Amino acid sequence: MSGEQQQIAEQQILQLFEDADRALMAANVDELERIYAEDYMQYDETGKIIGRKDLIRYLTSGTLRFLSMTSTGRQVRFLRDDVAMVHGSEDDEIERDGKRFAVRLFYSDVVMKRGGRWQIVASQLARP
Repeated sequence: MSGEQQQIAEQQILQLFEDADRALMAANVDELERIYAEDYMQYDETGKIIGRKDLIRYLTSGTLRFLSMTSTGRQVRFLRDDVAMVHGSEDDEIERDGKRFAVRLFYSDVVMKRGGRWQIVASQLARP
């Protein structure tokens, strides 16, 4: 991938993550299904593994709500032309099971370009 192609891909990936933040806060199923791959897997900060269907179910049922999300840093590192790692952190205000609280999360995500578009395929979350 040329330098210019990599810059374009990096901007597409960063936009994907901005779109993901908005989709998570709005519990927008169509956007979540576009952004997160069908085979998406996440290890949350407690070590629990969930898939895309679980994530969408938690958000649409109200079990989990993202009230605000503020990215405090994102870095994209390409492993291949169609695979990248995104490392970052964010400060979120969430509501889980009716209880509101602030949380700082660090994450490592794998994104892949499939069918001409980037999708998040895996995530690992951690708390400081």
